[in-house]
Amino acid sequence: MIITGITELTKSRSKIEIDYEFAFVLYKGELRIYGIKEGREISEETYQEIIKKVLPKRAKLRAMNLLKQRSYTRYALAEKLRSGGYPEPVLEEALDYVESFHYIDDRQYAQDYIEYNKERKSRAKIMQELHQKGIEDTLIQKAWEECAGDDEKELERDQIIYWLQKKHFCAESADFKEKQRMMAFLYRKGFKAEDIRSVLLLDITSI
Repeated sequence: MIITGITELTKSRSKIEIDYEFAFVLYKGELRIYGIKEGREISEETYQEIIKKVLPKRAKLRAMNLLKQRSYTRYALAEKLRSGGYPEPVLEEALDYVESFHYIDDRQYAQDYIEYNKERKSRAKIMQELHQKGIEDTLIQKAWEECAGDDEKELERDQIIYWLQKKHFCAESADFKEKQRMMAFLYRKGFKAEDIRSVLLLDITSI
């Protein structure tokens, strides 16, 4: 294995290429310790030490430090570590490590997210946002059922009322065009048409 490229990322970190492919990111001190120089051969022993000892330890510490600041989904944390130049096997090892201690827990994350947002966001909007965060749809569905249960219909109605109050909208005094505009706004928020019509006192036959 030949070191075919060393690219400085910051004053302290460099990207290393081996046989013209990205290998890992090392600190400058580590370049000296392991004799990493462009055009020089890297032994299998040195490569394995970096991949199996140096980088996993660093990735785990990085993951723990990130989680001290805020919660992450597995997908989001993976993206954060990936942007730091950690190879996929190292990245996965770090994720499995923090997940084993429940420092990341996508199901709990989904439940917490739903509990926090269910008073003002539609089910469709919440599910879309959780999906974008990389959580599996089946996991999102289970979390929603656990949080909303049999109260989903009432919850959607309360969410619509929340937005009406936020917009200072009075369904009783609004004319038909105003209700149509509000219906379009709520529909874009992900609420079901029949629930919107019910709260806005719209005759379904007139839409």
